[in-house]
Amino acid sequence: MSSDSTAPQALAGIRIIDASRLLPGALCTQMLADLGADVIKIEAPGGGDYQRGFAPINRQDSGTFLLCNRNKRSLTLNLKSPAGKQVFMQLAERADIVLEGFRPGVMQRLGLDYDTLSAHNPRLIYCAISGFGQDGPYRHLPGHDLNYMGLLGALQMFGRGGAPAVPGTLVADIGGGSLMGVFGILAALVARQATGRGQMVDVSMFDGAQSFLAYHAAERLFAGREPQGGEYMNLGGAPCYNVYRCQDGRYLALAAFEEHFWQRFCDVTGLAQWKDQQWPEGQARDAQRQSLAALFATRTRDDWCRVLADHDLPVTPVNTMGEALADPQVAARGLIQHMEHPVEGTIPQLGFPVKFSDTPGRLRRPPPMLGEHSEEILAELGYDAAAIEAMRAGGQI
Repeated sequence: MSSDSTAPQALAGIRIIDASRLLPGALCTQMLADLGADVIKIEAPGGGDYQRGFAPINRQDSGTFLLCNRNKRSLTLNLKSPAGKQVFMQLAERADIVLEGFRPGVMQRLGLDYDTLSAHNPRLIYCAISGFGQDGPYRHLPGHDLNYMGLLGALQMFGRGGAPAVPGTLVADIGGGSLMGVFGILAALVARQATGRGQMVDVSMFDGAQSFLAYHAAERLFAGREPQGGEYMNLGGAPCYNVYRCQDGRYLALAAFEEHFWQRFCDVTGLAQWKDQQWPEGQARDAQRQSLAALFATRTRDDWCRVLADHDLPVTPVNTMGEALADPQVAARGLIQHMEHPVEGTIPQLGFPVKFSDTPGRLRRPPPMLGEHSEEILAELGYDAAAIEAMRAGGQI
């Protein structure tokens, strides 16, 4: 992520109204804000985004909120009040994108849905991130990452022996929601250059997470087999693609998926008997796994990494979170940044994940305090100080 404040940004001049709460929408618009978009975060007066209150708390706001809301401005707005709706409509008339994360029908009941807003601003791109999308029998059901992954048949691949397990990362929320939202919005912006019109972008975390099954679903679709965690070749079943406990109780990851890697690994470690059996089955698989487990138990994790480092093998340590955040590759790629916040002090930030030669992502402003920019944004819409104070007194902001 660039610290050059003079470098142009890919989305400079694009305005986004973010009416979402919690993680998927927040991370989506933060990534767009990092690329220069002006993101106005709409929050309810009083409490704001629920994510502000989630543990761990830094000083006033949640650490998870602070990692997902930089480069934004906060406007408190009661969307159930006529005045709040009027302000939202005015913002949408001047915006390029509106993003919301409610269940289908909520924005329609408020009179702030795509059809209503686009009638006033035909160039508006409206992105709705929801659990199951805008149609289908599940569209109104509540859900979270674990529900979507369970319904997709994915949880069985995180456990062993057919027993499902809770994934360690939020695949559906971030991969299916945040990243698909970024993809959909950017594609709609490109389309608008040709058509002159915006469109509705219906992002379903359920739909998006299914894309992560592009490899594993082939087992079921083409071979009629269920890919099971601990059994399928790259889900813990293959000894050549697995994690192993070392002498010091730490783990390393062996990913000798290609034949040339596997054969070189066997040569280097003295396991020539397994060179021609990269994908064993049944008892042979168990015997090979035990052989490798016994081998890795003879040295510490870091010893093994040093021994194998010079042989161009895909063997890496299984880091703790602390080790990972201090990793030299993380530092080299700028994946941990710091910025100053008026209340929270110096706060760490996860870096922007894509590097651009000419229009880099950039840290421009810290995550906003609740309603920090309400007066500024309303003034941009033409409200004077007396009107803003009246709205504040009436609970509309």
